[in-house]
Amino acid sequence: MKTRFSLFFWVLFASAGLYAQTHIKVDNPSTWSTSSLQDYIGQTVIFDVPIYVCSNSSGYTVSTRRLFTPTNQHIPCIPQSKNPFYQLNADGAMSLSGVSGYHRCGEKIYNLKAKVNGTSSLSFISGEWRGNTRAELEAGIPEEDLGDYRLLICTMNLEYYLAAGTGSGGMGPSTSAQHQKQRTKIRKALARIAADVYGFVEIESGDVALQEIADDLNSSLSGRSYTIISDGSSPNGTFTKAGFVYDAKKVEPIGKLQEINEKVTNRKKMICFKEKETGEYFIFSVNHFKAKSGSGAAGGDANQNDGQGQFNATRVAEAQAIINHYTAYSKQAAIKREKDILIMGDLNAYGKEDPIMLFLKNGMLDLHREFHADTSYSYQFGGLAGYLDHAICSPTLFPQVTGVCGFHINSDEKDDYTYDKSSDNTMFRCSDHDPVLVGLKLDSTLNYDPSPTINTVEVMSDNTAELTIRNAFIDGTDSYYAIYDISGRPIAWSAKPIKIESNLEVIQKPTAPGVYIIYIYYQGAVYPHKFIVR
Repeated sequence: MKTRFSLFFWVLFASAGLYAQTHIKVDNPSTWSTSSLQDYIGQTVIFDVPIYVCSNSSGYTVSTRRLFTPTNQHIPCIPQSKNPFYQLNADGAMSLSGVSGYHRCGEKIYNLKAKVNGTSSLSFISGEWRGNTRAELEAGIPEEDLGDYRLLICTMNLEYYLAAGTGSGGMGPSTSAQHQKQRTKIRKALARIAADVYGFVEIESGDVALQEIADDLNSSLSGRSYTIISDGSSPNGTFTKAGFVYDAKKVEPIGKLQEINEKVTNRKKMICFKEKETGEYFIFSVNHFKAKSGSGAAGGDANQNDGQGQFNATRVAEAQAIINHYTAYSKQAAIKREKDILIMGDLNAYGKEDPIMLFLKNGMLDLHREFHADTSYSYQFGGLAGYLDHAICSPTLFPQVTGVCGFHINSDEKDDYTYDKSSDNTMFRCSDHDPVLVGLKLDSTLNYDPSPTINTVEVMSDNTAELTIRNAFIDGTDSYYAIYDISGRPIAWSAKPIKIESNLEVIQKPTAPGVYIIYIYYQGAVYPHKFIVR
């Protein structure tokens, strides 16, 4: 009888403990603050939303959202602490100890059960890890993000690819053995992508390095015919130059390679390609702008404490040089006065910084933002994601773009897996930047329309103070909207995911006169619509 009595109360107490388990309710993951944990210190809790891994460099930093570099999401502010994302990042970060095994940034922990040690410190107990794993990326590039393309374009910063001699000053492989590891990792990554045209930056050894890459692609991918565009450089040329490798069965270069040497030399190149199947042309511009680090920054290049770092004036001048050269180049009869241009590469500026805004003010479109709103990234620094590696195009090319994405094989990895620190010979962490991919289906007869026409999401604007959104907030799907002014400054956004039964949602327009763009984020796609407040 005593045994039965004890067992009864053990089951009763265990059930009561399970019933009393504390769940952390997060109404809005994008603005949730760790101060909400104050009342739970010392307790065991379960989060009701997925928790993102934001950094894995030294332990794990996690949050209810992916943490982004402030100037990737919001225009620069002086001082930079006035950028709203500056405080949001500080408020959202938590350290997570007690994790076993290796996890990449971008992985999500579902039903995270943890002990709350403090308002920004957790100890892992259990949870289900899903998403952005090596296994998923090994399956190949995310075709669903690239659409029904006919040409695949890829750019990648190769982190000082060196084919002749050895590196110096900590840049590039220090030994021949290190180079072979670097070569193996990059060969596997590029073969997995299997693009038709590649644009590379941080190439040393000039044509020798480019030819080595082309040879590796041809040996890895049967039926392809990769070749290089020579810039006539010597084997031991300057660090960080740009270059092209392309499949001669798919495209051919038209005319002379264009070199733009404003401010920084050897790192801004442009060429017109002809697609052999259709006879269509497009201009491809590959660039590597001045980095934020280094010495000698003065005047406009000095750090302005606005979040853009050093040498911002130089990067703005480089962007203007690309625009000027494109304007002149596109008038040449040799390339049939081609207007379609795709500008890619490591511009060392995040999505809302001055060099990128200059392109947009000149009528270009930021493909990362057009296709993925505020979720794109290609690089990570200090636990904050963002895209330094861009895909920008002219309005004439935009209707011919089927998709864009970062292939996240590098930025989400620990630095431990580089060729000089590890025996790892996979494609992962073959560089510090992710490859950026753009799908093209060239058809010069298409016209650019800034309003969405290929989907059922509609934004209706009239002379009233309201916007009506149709078909974006149904089926229990998490949907958001954000309104920006014409300079890219965020004006209003949904405070939390919208889920309603009706297919109509009515929101208020801004009150100040001007031109605005509303972005609707629905089922992983982005639908922009321009409207005017008079």
